[in-house]
Amino acid sequence: MEFNLSDHQRELVEMARAFTKEWISPNAAKYDRNGEFPKDICCEAFKLGIMNSHVPVEYGGQASATLDHCMIMEELATGCSGIATAIDGNGLSQYPVILAGNDDQKRRFLAPMTEELMFSAYAVTEPEAGSDVARLKTTALKVGNDYVLNGVKWWITNGSVASWYFVLARADDKPTGFIVPADSAGIVRGPKENNLGQHASNTVRVTLEDVKVSEANRLGDEGDGFRIAMKTFDHTRPGVASGANGITKAALNIALSYARRRRTFDKKLISNQGISFKLAEMVTKLDAARHLALKAAWLFDIGKDNTREAAEAKWFAGDVAMEAATECAQVLGGYGYTNEMPAEKLMRDAKIYQIYEGATEIQKMIIVSKLMRMREIH
Repeated sequence: MEFNLSDHQRELVEMARAFTKEWISPNAAKYDRNGEFPKDICCEAFKLGIMNSHVPVEYGGQASATLDHCMIMEELATGCSGIATAIDGNGLSQYPVILAGNDDQKRRFLAPMTEELMFSAYAVTEPEAGSDVARLKTTALKVGNDYVLNGVKWWITNGSVASWYFVLARADDKPTGFIVPADSAGIVRGPKENNLGQHASNTVRVTLEDVKVSEANRLGDEGDGFRIAMKTFDHTRPGVASGANGITKAALNIALSYARRRRTFDKKLISNQGISFKLAEMVTKLDAARHLALKAAWLFDIGKDNTREAAEAKWFAGDVAMEAATECAQVLGGYGYTNEMPAEKLMRDAKIYQIYEGATEIQKMIIVSKLMRMREIH
């Protein structure tokens, strides 16, 4: 069991931390207030190789380990999880192609994204099919060598800036994955959603009205879509957990800094046991959430089943981030309730980690389903 970072990993963390300090942290409040998509910051991230690094080498990427990606995501989200989501959003839609795409599909859709700044989107969620992916209503009717897609996808990250979508639809009533170019006739992109937090993230409704998709853009066979979507989550949930850990780290640093310098009743606030215990709990839970995320990523990288561990990491880190942001506001007192301090932004941004890529309750269901197949825990 080795906890030391390799020289390469230390360089990645230092690079991501420096990038966050230069580009993300100074602009976090601006993008939170104006709600614009941070394309300029994504451009700088692209130049550094932070984006699309998990794309296989033969298609222009670096085939970066999931573990490395988690370390980078924590640093980026410490500055702003909304901007970090904008930077990292491609990974969720690219991985189905990495997992199930053929050589032609990878060359047409992955390779160009390593050559110039482009975005893609994972279009699975629907009004009645969020965490319950099996309830999706979007249809894919086979017509000759094409499919005709009809349906509505909701809360699609990078939805209005994407060049292509991974779309899950029912072909002959079987969940099937498709790569759909965003300029296809019949795609209607809605306005940006006015969400509680992560305002820098581009989230929209995408409607498909008789959208013709070539059979050459189908991922795997008909009926493979659900398996592809679920395996994708095994890869991305550790990274989502690391994004939540970034919020926890930011909340802890803000609360710690304030408690050290704030004086009440003739002593520093941190000397108050009620405050100091909050900080102790925050750092301990951060350590626990971080180890869960990194273990889940490591298991994926070595080819072992990490479904339970990825669910554990995503659930626990999301809950810890929400709690840490709330406690940060509590430590700051009245300042925590104003937008003069970033605690209120952290609270708004943290909430989504308990919802997207499978709500907290779904993660617990996944964990229990794994437990039911085990005789005992070792």
